Amino acid sequence: MSFDAQRAVREILPKVTEALDDAGTTGDDAIREFAKAAITNLVREYVDNRALAGKDVPSLTEERLLAEAVYNEIFELGRLQPFVDDPEVENIDVNGCDQVWITYSDGRKALGPPVADSDEELVENVRRWAAYQGQTARDFSIARPRLHLSVGHRTRMAALMGVTPRPCLSIRRHGMLEADLDDLVLNGTLDKGLRAFLGAAVRARKDIVITGGMGDGKTTFARALAAEIDPNERLATVEKEYELFLHLQTDRHRDVLALEAREGNTEGLGAITMHQLIEDALRFNVRRIIVGEVRGDELVPMLEAMNTGGNGSICTMHADSADQVFARMLILAGSGGLTIATDTLFRTIGMAVDFVIHLGHELRHDIDGLVNRRYVAEINEVLPTGDGLEPAVNHVYVPGPDGRAVPNTIPQCMNELVAAGFDPDLFVPRVWSGGYA
Repeated sequence: MSFDAQRAVREILPKVTEALDDAGTTGDDAIREFAKAAITNLVREYVDNRALAGKDVPSLTEERLLAEAVYNEIFELGRLQPFVDDPEVENIDVNGCDQVWITYSDGRKALGPPVADSDEELVENVRRWAAYQGQTARDFSIARPRLHLSVGHRTRMAALMGVTPRPCLSIRRHGMLEADLDDLVLNGTLDKGLRAFLGAAVRARKDIVITGGMGDGKTTFARALAAEIDPNERLATVEKEYELFLHLQTDRHRDVLALEAREGNTEGLGAITMHQLIEDALRFNVRRIIVGEVRGDELVPMLEAMNTGGNGSICTMHADSADQVFARMLILAGSGGLTIATDTLFRTIGMAVDFVIHLGHELRHDIDGLVNRRYVAEINEVLPTGDGLEPAVNHVYVPGPDGRAVPNTIPQCMNELVAAGFDPDLFVPRVWSGGYA
C-alpha cells in the first residue's frame, strides 16, 4: 500500500470496536456480519477523509486489503495469523510484543517478527480477541490478568498481564484435527498391533485415561480414539476451552453435545465449571463422555460417569508415567477441594477405569539432525483394588528398547477385545509389529 497501512488499521480499529459495543449484537455469525458492514463503512469514511484532506488515498484493491486487515485484527489473530495458518507451526510464544518464538512440528525453534508495535497494543489486541472470539466473551484486564481462550477451530491461547514484566501470550496450534489411529500408525505413534488393540478397546466400551506431559499429544490421541466410535453414537465433550472439536467433524461424529466451561465475572458470578458440565452431560442422554483434560474437582464426577452411564468414556490428564496416575488423581482430588477418602477414591478408580495409556515424547539432536517423536510408551489395565490401597494393574504394554510400547501381559478383558474385533495373534510379547508399508 502507498500509505501507512498499520497506522490506518490502528486508527480504524477503535471505531469498529465502539460500533460493536454499541450494537449489542449476539451470536458469532451475527457479530461477524455486523462487523463486516461496519468495517466497510469505516474504511470508506477513512478514505473519504484522506481525499478531502488532499492526502494519498488507497486504490480499490488497497481499500479491500485494509478492510481485511481490520477484520483480521478482531476476528483472526492479526500479525500472528500467518503463523497460525502455517501447518508446520506447533507453538507460538510471545514474551512482549517484539520477543516472539515460533516452534515447528519437527522441533525447530526460531525467532519471529514483532506482533505489535508496543506492549500496550499487544494487550489491546488480546482484549479484542477475548471479547469477540470464542464461545463467550472473556475479560483480560488488571482485574482479570489471566486468559485462556479457544480461537477458531485449531488454536488455543493463554495470556498473562500484570503478573509478568511484559504481557505474555502462548498459542498452541492443533495440527491433526482429523487424525485417526491409522494416521498415528503412519507417524510412528503406534504399531499395527497396538492400533488394533486400541480400536477394539474403544469398540468394547472400555473407559480410558490418557496420560503424558505437556505437548505429548494427549488431545490428538483422544481425537484419534474417538474416531473409532460409531458415527451415530451420542457423545458429550467437556472442556475448559474447546480443543477436541469433535462437534465440527460431522462426517465422523453426527450427534455431539459440546460443552465448554465458563469463567465467572469480576465478582466471581456466573461461572460454569467442568464439574457441573459433566454432571449435566449425564442428563442429556449421552452414551460416552470425553473430557479434554481433568485438572481438579471434575475428577470424581468423571469417574462416576465412567462407572455408571458413560461406559467407553475417555479423558486426559498430566502424569509422568502410567504407574503414577493414581497418585496424580489423589493430588487432583485434593487440589479441587474434594473431601473424598483415599481408599474410597482408589476403589472408585478401580471400578471405573479400564485402561491407562501413557504417551512419551522424545526431542533430541543426533547425527542425522533433530529427532522429534511422540509415541505410546505403556498401557496398564486397571483392576479393582487388591491387597494394597491402590487399584491393581496389569502391565499390558511396556516400553520396549526404544521406549515404544510392546505387548507384555495379556489383559483380563482379552475375550471382550476379541469379541470387539481384536486378533490375539497380534499380541506378541516384547515385539514392535511396525507400521504400514
